[in-house]
Amino acid sequence: MSLMSASPVSSIAVETLVTELSLAIGQVLRRLRAESNPDGLTWSQTAALARLERVGAMTTADLARAESVKPQSMGATLAELEREFLVERRPHPTDGRQVLFALTREGVAARRKRSAAKQQWLLAAISKLDPAEQRTLMSTVALIKRLGEGDSQAI
Repeated sequence: MSLMSASPVSSIAVETLVTELSLAIGQVLRRLRAESNPDGLTWSQTAALARLERVGAMTTADLARAESVKPQSMGATLAELEREFLVERRPHPTDGRQVLFALTREGVAARRKRSAAKQQWLLAAISKLDPAEQRTLMSTVALIKRLGEGDSQAI
């Protein structure tokens, strides 16, 4: 059931809700990125490190495809990460012509540092809310998760 048929909310109010929700989510994401970037990595570098952490070693082409960027752009991103000792090259197990990129110990440490900084900022921000606001936020998180999972029909 849609929001429009579930209640007598006007289409203007729903459009306002969509706009405000998009802006609020974007603002929180930008703040999380800023607060969790102590080493000054770019968004592309951060995304590549996160993907390598989740998936494991990948070729430049596979990583570029996964991140929806051109292989040349990913090559430049990986070159910078390699200069910073956050990724390293490894031989491909079945194709000697290809090279895999994987996180180094420094890369893993950088990812953990970023995750911890993000968690610390969010914990501090939420702790400033009063208990009623925290409860409201908790129920809102459940709704946002459902929207993100594509289950908006059940809302």
